[in-house]
Amino acid sequence: MLQNFSKINKIMTNLSVNINKVAIIRNSRGGNFPDVCKIAEYCQMYGGDGITVHPRPDERHITYNDVHELRPLVSTEFNIEGHPSASFLDLVTQVKPEQVTLVPDSPDALTSNAGWDTKTNEALLKEVITTLHDANIRTSIFIEPEPELLDYALKTNTDRVEFYTEPYARHYKKNRQEAVAPFQKAAHKAKDMGMELNAGHDLNLKNLRYLSEKIPFLKEVSIGHALISDALFYGLKDTIQLYKSLLVK
Repeated sequence: MLQNFSKINKIMTNLSVNINKVAIIRNSRGGNFPDVCKIAEYCQMYGGDGITVHPRPDERHITYNDVHELRPLVSTEFNIEGHPSASFLDLVTQVKPEQVTLVPDSPDALTSNAGWDTKTNEALLKEVITTLHDANIRTSIFIEPEPELLDYALKTNTDRVEFYTEPYARHYKKNRQEAVAPFQKAAHKAKDMGMELNAGHDLNLKNLRYLSEKIPFLKEVSIGHALISDALFYGLKDTIQLYKSLLVK
């Protein structure tokens, strides 16, 4: 019997484990090993506060079928990321995850590499968010920490924004104070506007605590590549606990 680690400490920020990289390993050999559904169950049992997936049109990692199979197994929070194509919207309105995170990725993008231009895409995002709200799905928009982007994000009626933290991670070693400053400023603006805040991309064991300390009201971080990579060294259980320890107040 696996021990449930979900209530070891009071966590100010939820940790959602992105399991895309597990699906990449599975797909490299065909078959169903490692089993992404079983990994999702273990992630939750070891203390993960949610499961994140990002199905892409070419299904090169998480497939649409995976999403359907994961839905009844995710008892914490299911967060599905993706570009709001017709097929993606059909998928999420059928599956009804707790949260959909809208990203502006093109179909051939290797990974998320920018946030939404919420000014240019205000009408599109507002229409999509209305559809998702009608399906009782919480929404989040993937954006960069710029004040004007937040102003237009508010007009879309999104519940949350998720800061694209790759620039923070990239500059962290050189000057972590300068790296976090625009995120901290934008985070306070989002809070004052009444929008909840998530963060994700290139967060890891070295840079996560500092971000958490500077933005203690983050609702959620979603971490995949670094966490799954660290699990190769530390094991999945200990890795999840290491990440969660960086989010404890």
